[in-house]
Amino acid sequence: MKDIVQTADAPAAIGPYSQAVVFGNLVVTSGQIPLTPAGQLVAQDITAQTEQVMQNLRAVLRAAGTDMDRVVKTTVFLADMNEFADMNAVYERHFLAPSPARSTVQVARLPRDVRVEIEAMAELH
Repeated sequence: MKDIVQTADAPAAIGPYSQAVVFGNLVVTSGQIPLTPAGQLVAQDITAQTEQVMQNLRAVLRAAGTDMDRVVKTTVFLADMNEFADMNAVYERHFLAPSPARSTVQVARLPRDVRVEIEAMAELH
């Protein structure tokens, strides 16, 4: 059985999906983009966008009953792989060692033409 996660501390879904789903002892988040909980897009700077994405991920994970230290896998989608180092500098402040597994890919386009989107899978506490 799966449980749907929804929190006002992260932006609402902008399509037919859930912020996250709990299935057994696993939380799977939808990709988070740099919108504030009120739905406003943050600055176009990759650093600011990555920081907002991390805040959104944390809020969704906490609403599910877990936190960033329980993340086992992330997928990072970048509009431009040249921004990897700047994204990674923010990312590593939020995931302390041991770091989760991660895939990072450059994509042709992201929702609302943002620079970064990140999804995560985490273990419940």
